[in-house]
Amino acid sequence: MRARVQSGPNYTELKRLMRDLELHTVCEEAQCPNIGECWESRSATFMILGDVCTRRCMFCAVTKGKPEGVDFDEPRRLGEAVGHLKLKHVVITSVNRDELPDGGASIFAECIHESRRHSPGCSVEVLIPDLEGNWDALGVIVEAKPDVLNHNTETVPRLYRRTRPQAKYQRTLDLLRIGKEMDGTMLTKSGLMVGLGESTEELLEAMQDIRDTNCDLLTVGQYLSPTSRHLPIQRYYTPEEFEDLKIAGIKMGFRHVESGPLVRSSYHAREQAQL
Repeated sequence: MRARVQSGPNYTELKRLMRDLELHTVCEEAQCPNIGECWESRSATFMILGDVCTRRCMFCAVTKGKPEGVDFDEPRRLGEAVGHLKLKHVVITSVNRDELPDGGASIFAECIHESRRHSPGCSVEVLIPDLEGNWDALGVIVEAKPDVLNHNTETVPRLYRRTRPQAKYQRTLDLLRIGKEMDGTMLTKSGLMVGLGESTEELLEAMQDIRDTNCDLLTVGQYLSPTSRHLPIQRYYTPEEFEDLKIAGIKMGFRHVESGPLVRSSYHAREQAQL
């Protein structure tokens, strides 16, 4: 597997702008292998609500611990960055903020509004945490009218306790289903990692569970262990296996399946939002 080198004028400008506006990107925090390709094409996923997560998922490179207070000026600065970069599609995600009553939903909503204010033609995708099942908080985000509501399933139910002990498989499915019920015009999206020890049968069953929520878009990518302290890779999937998963997903009824070794939640997100 090879990813594009991190260089180029657009990459350099975007990195400088993130520093100047004191913004975070999940591209850096999660050590995404596609950062060079995406930043050079002026595509980035902003990570709001700080860079410290309240959960301890064993596959994730983001820092764990006790977050600082909420930065209520962050939505304004994010909107400025979207306008400055003339983005046509923006992805906004966050760490888990389980200590907040709404899980950060109100900040998500403000970021959606500010993105559109600074770049009216920009489509907005939000990649949100599970909000601990707070569906009123989910409604705050949906009412802000994102074009795409994304929440990752990550893995099969058998592996949840080991990979994401503070999450619940059914709660993830409920979020996708309820979000779609709140606004049927909004695209919904989820993602899975492979190579954590799941069987093909388990993987296909999880894909069908996601599709049964009326989810539109699916991403499937190879799990890559960030460090030796994280879960080890159980196996690498071949390009042919990724293609088979894509075909299976399309047959299930997904409008689009992005499946490949380096695929991550936001990979080719703009193209998917235009479907």
